[in-house]
Amino acid sequence: MLVLAHISDLHLDGSERATERAERVRDRLWDLPGRVDALLVTGDIADHGAETEYEEVARILGDAPFPVLTCPGNHDSRAPYRKALLGLPAADGPVNSVRVFDDAAVLMCDSSIPGRDEGALEEETYDWIEATLDGLGQERRALLAFHHPPVALHHPLPDSYPLREPDRLAALLERRPEIAGIITGHAHTPAATVFAGRPLVVGPGVTWTLRMPWEGEQIADRDAPVGFAFHILDDTGRLTSHFRVVM
Repeated sequence: MLVLAHISDLHLDGSERATERAERVRDRLWDLPGRVDALLVTGDIADHGAETEYEEVARILGDAPFPVLTCPGNHDSRAPYRKALLGLPAADGPVNSVRVFDDAAVLMCDSSIPGRDEGALEEETYDWIEATLDGLGQERRALLAFHHPPVALHHPLPDSYPLREPDRLAALLERRPEIAGIITGHAHTPAATVFAGRPLVVGPGVTWTLRMPWEGEQIADRDAPVGFAFHILDDTGRLTSHFRVVM
């Protein structure tokens, strides 16, 4: 069984507010008394993609008691992300990585398009997913994690900047039964649905929460509690999610 904690959309920008909200959820997660295998962070980690913002992320999350798994969002910038957060040489190609656990794996995929708000999985990323899954073998369940949801969430803001070519991703899922589900961010609202027959879970945003159209005209609820999620991938391959807030 794999247990993931999940946060998204920290939008760290050097402001006291953004830092305080990130540290608040960090403190809650670091103090958990029970088992968590990793923390997953699904993009928009920085607000402007500046190197100093990633240095702040590294400071806030650097002493985690479990692995921290990250993937970029549309506010992130690949070269500073690699250099200041991952400690890798700066480069502009997709930032893809995998973490293998005893009986499962999490593939963190880069759905960002430099300079744009919508998302896409590049040809290089699709090739990487296929090769990584081939190397893992079909007996190991896998989760795909990236920033942009491939489905409509019924709000005009996130639905204006979706993942491009969702049919191509659906075709990948059809070929790959070992993919147990998809975990994303971007929308600043906790949501659960189905995509191509697999569970799709959207994590809440740390920086603010999206108000749905029937909740009022103001889009961003900046006073909402900080949200996070727990995802459990059990031995049958079933994905279960629980959502929490930090007051």
